[in-house]
Amino acid sequence: MSTFTRVVLFTDTDGRARFREEALELSEGTPAARLSPVLPATGLQLRESPVGFRSDFHCTGVPQWLFVLRGRMEIGLQDGSSRVFGPGEHFYSADTLPVGATFDPTVHGHWSRQVGDEPLVTAFVRG
Repeated sequence: MSTFTRVVLFTDTDGRARFREEALELSEGTPAARLSPVLPATGLQLRESPVGFRSDFHCTGVPQWLFVLRGRMEIGLQDGSSRVFGPGEHFYSADTLPVGATFDPTVHGHWSRQVGDEPLVTAFVRG
């Protein structure tokens, strides 16, 4: 059976954001058009970030898919690692603040920035 790799940005047990990859089975459709089961979604939001955009450390408020439509986006973690996502790439952003925690920008969350000379256009799909 074919699978789709879902990149997940999540909050680990120590409160820090990390990436992991999960396989979603493409168990529906036909051999010519394999599909995943329908995933829940409650809304779509589009964003354009200008050249030079960079956020401070923050947590995701509501878990959501993020798809890069144009430009490049870098996501940085507290451990100093980062990943760059380009057009057609995605991740599932689920690094929410742990229950009962007060946000600490030296422990929690991730930062994001636009990379290159083209504005960043993204689509957020809330799950």
